[in-house]
Amino acid sequence: MKETYYASKKKPVNLDLTTMAFPPMAIASILHRISGVVLFLCLPVILYWLNLSLKNASSFTDLQLILANPYYKSLLWLFVSSLWYHLIAGIRHMFMDIGIGESLKAGYASANLVIILGIFGALGLGVLIW
Repeated sequence: MKETYYASKKKPVNLDLTTMAFPPMAIASILHRISGVVLFLCLPVILYWLNLSLKNASSFTDLQLILANPYYKSLLWLFVSSLWYHLIAGIRHMFMDIGIGESLKAGYASANLVIILGIFGALGLGVLIW
C-alpha cells in the first residue's frame, strides 16, 4: 500500500517543453494567441499609417516612401499575416462553438488545415507585399 501511495506522489521528471510533442490543436491555439498579441502590438503603427494615408496627397506619398523600406514592409507583412492567421483560426473556433468539428479527428484535421492555410497565406501575402 505504501509503495502505491509513494508512486502516485512522484513528481514528473522532465518538464522540458522542447522534448514534448504538441498535437496540432495545441500548436494552432498557441499560434492563434501569438497572432493576437502581434495584432495588438502592431495596431498603433498601422493606425498611424492609416492616418498618414488619409490626411492628404503629400502624406500619402510620404507613406509610400516609408513602406518602400524593407523593415517597414516586414512589419506590414507581419501584421497582415497575423491578421490572416487570426481570422482563419477564429473561424475554426466559431465553428467549434456551434458544435461543428468538435471530435478528435475533426480537431486534428481543422487544426492542420488552419496551420497550412496560415503558412500559404503568409507566403502569398509576402509575395503581394514585395
